[in-house]
Amino acid sequence: MTMAMRQTVERRTAELRVFAERFCSPADIQVFLNQTPYSTHHACHSPYCVIRRASAHCAEGAYFAAAMLRLAGHPPLVMDLRAEQDDDHVIAPFRVNGKWGAIAKSNTTMLRYREPLYRTLRELVMSYFEMYFNIRGLKSLRAYSRPVSLARFDPRGWMAGDEDLEYIGDFLTALPHTQVLHAREAAACVPADPDLMRACFSVADPAGLFIPKDSP
Repeated sequence: MTMAMRQTVERRTAELRVFAERFCSPADIQVFLNQTPYSTHHACHSPYCVIRRASAHCAEGAYFAAAMLRLAGHPPLVMDLRAEQDDDHVIAPFRVNGKWGAIAKSNTTMLRYREPLYRTLRELVMSYFEMYFNIRGLKSLRAYSRPVSLARFDPRGWMAGDEDLEYIGDFLTALPHTQVLHAREAAACVPADPDLMRACFSVADPAGLFIPKDSP
């Protein structure tokens, strides 16, 4: 990073710090993400650029949440949830009184905030299972990564730079993932309830939905 780029990142990070003062709790960060339009672009912008562009997709939302949590005194953690016949999902886990919760941006209504009530990360991840399904109703969550602190990417200015953050996604994808069920268990899962599916996709942008390969 050049000196000029470093100075720009430092100035923008100071702006982020001021912006973060509006959030009194992790739930406030989630409300902001819920009110931010879902983006269907493929680039992955920094938290600073998310504010400037006033839009975010799943990964951008998780990185934004991690940045805001960091400025509130939490570690800037993210986790990758791996899916079959569906998009992967990235969440920003946090702890309160020793229990795990999460903030997330989603094109659906079911894969967003989780209260900090879960004793383990597996419990937190499994809270998403019944709500994680594709447009055909296939329950698609299959595995999850360990939490990663985005502080490891500070030298690249991930919070406030202009560089595409695709490199973070590549890092998460390459991590070992813990399976949540076996193939036989997955095959036995019943499809999502139609009423739940309607609620899940009620505000979704169709351009941002995963289309299974065997769909017409």
